[in-house]
Amino acid sequence: MCEYCGCQAVEAIGELTREHDTVVGLISRIRAAHGLHDVPELAALARAITTVLEPHTAVEERGLFPALVDDFPDQVAALHADHRRIEAVLGEAAGGTPADPAWPDRLVQTAELLREHILKEQDGVFPAALAGLSPEQWEAVDAVRSGVGSALPAPTA
Repeated sequence: MCEYCGCQAVEAIGELTREHDTVVGLISRIRAAHGLHDVPELAALARAITTVLEPHTAVEERGLFPALVDDFPDQVAALHADHRRIEAVLGEAAGGTPADPAWPDRLVQTAELLREHILKEQDGVFPAALAGLSPEQWEAVDAVRSGVGSALPAPTA
C-alpha cells in the first residue's frame, strides 16, 4: 500500500493500513478459491474478512469519517455506501456456506469493490485525515479504536 505521504506514521492510520494489507491478502485468496470452485473456502474467507473489517469499519465510521464529512460529504457518503454493499455480501456467509449458486460471483465482484475502496481510503482519506484532523479529532479516532480493538495481533517491533 501507499507510503508516500507519511500518514502511516500516525498510529491510527498505521493500524487501518495493516488491516487493509490483511484484507488484500485475503482478497487474493478469494480469487484462487473461486478459480477452484471452492465455495466453503470462499465462505471462510468472507468470514475472515468480516472479522478484520468489523473493528476497522467502526474506527472509520465513528472516528475518521465524522472528522472529514464537512469537507468531503459526497466522498464520505460513497464510502459509507461501499461499506454497506460489502457487508451485505460478506454477511451472506455469516452462518456458513451460502446455498445461492450466484453468491461466489457476487463475492468476487464485492472483493473487487473492496480492493477499489481500500485504494480510495489509502490514497484519499488517509492523506486528507493527516492534513486536516486536529489533535482532538485524532483523540476521538483513538478512543473508538480503544473501544473496538483490532482483529490483528499487535505489530512486532
